[in-house]
Amino acid sequence: MNSDGFFYGHESLTTVQWVLRAITSYFFLLFATKLIGRRSISQLRLLDFSIALILGNILAHPLSEEKSGMKGSLITTAVLVALYSGGVHLSLKWDLFRKWIEPSPFPLIKNGEIMYNGLVKARITVDHLLSEARKEKIQEVDKIALALWETDGTISFFLTPHLQPITAEDIQLITKPFSIPWIIIKEGKIDVDELKKSGKDNTWLNKKLVNMNVDVHSILLATIDANDEFKFYLY
Repeated sequence: MNSDGFFYGHESLTTVQWVLRAITSYFFLLFATKLIGRRSISQLRLLDFSIALILGNILAHPLSEEKSGMKGSLITTAVLVALYSGGVHLSLKWDLFRKWIEPSPFPLIKNGEIMYNGLVKARITVDHLLSEARKEKIQEVDKIALALWETDGTISFFLTPHLQPITAEDIQLITKPFSIPWIIIKEGKIDVDELKKSGKDNTWLNKKLVNMNVDVHSILLATIDANDEFKFYLY
């Protein structure tokens, strides 16, 4: 097999060479993404979105064109990842650059009034603003104390104080400390590490299962919380 055709480009490629290009690009892009960091589409910053578009375009050519070699694409991708990492570091150290990449949020609604200048700055319509409010179960603009356009393109809504849900602090209710249950059995297998974190052992668990007349292999999910409450769900 001609390695030049796989790595540098050729008039035609064999099936194996196409497969090798795809595998190489896939793992190289995974590695690059790992260095960049993971965000959902709605959380992409300007720097993230730009690098995602560029990397996708660069690696697409050698995967679809026989004459396009992979060497240039891989080198370019590596340089761009390095520049991205440098840009992120610079944004942490240089306030002016950070404010340009991640500008401060600005109001779209304030005290029940729509800020038209904010809509123009965000480049969105009133219809889009109202649509986002409906997604938050808000029917009326005058119920909104503040709506902020965030850096990632989302909108944060804050209701007027008299419409906000009552909290335990408001009624001086004593609450229990927050804790997440430990998953000690999943898909019929005991997670020994989680079991130890919960302060229990196999002896305790086996005794619990015997008393409930349940076989561990028939359990889809089992959890235990800080109050030693054991819950399980069968297949």
